[in-house]
Amino acid sequence: MYVLAINGSPRHNGNTSEMLKTVLDVCQSAGHEIELYQAGGRPVRGCLACNECGKIIGICAIDDWVREVYEKMKRADAIILGSPTYFSDLTPEIKAVIDRCGYVSRRDGVALSRKIGAAVTAVRRAGGIHTLDSMIHFFHINDMIVPGSTYWNMSLARAAGDYEQDVEGVKTMQRLGENIVWLLDKLR
Repeated sequence: MYVLAINGSPRHNGNTSEMLKTVLDVCQSAGHEIELYQAGGRPVRGCLACNECGKIIGICAIDDWVREVYEKMKRADAIILGSPTYFSDLTPEIKAVIDRCGYVSRRDGVALSRKIGAAVTAVRRAGGIHTLDSMIHFFHINDMIVPGSTYWNMSLARAAGDYEQDVEGVKTMQRLGENIVWLLDKLR
């Protein structure tokens, strides 16, 4: 089965990326195909509410990388969104993925229904729960299955390398990976 992680951080190898890699490593060790998609730091537009996705089902009118992400999401069995916490919220790149892919999916027969959806965030001090909640709402409104872990799916990590020092955060990501694998096995 295919597990797609989308990194909304502009730092390609920052804490959010490392968190996603931890989850993906568990999935890959269990024999699943994995992909880490780097979204953060790429130019993006938010949803224009133009309703073009209702005319050409499954395609957003804006021609950028979000179209590619949506196709990958449709193929994926599990989708993991990762965003650092910026001013108590997610990055603009992940917000664009949520709004545009969510809208296109609903016009596309709720194409993400019953897929697994998980979210992770790196946070300096506060706002991480709101960031996770924003991503989890995307999964819920798209009829997706959301696994938990042994704590909130976050790491207290600001500077590069902080995540690796957060023992509880690493264990939380490993357990999230285990729970995704368990669900994938149940859904198979």
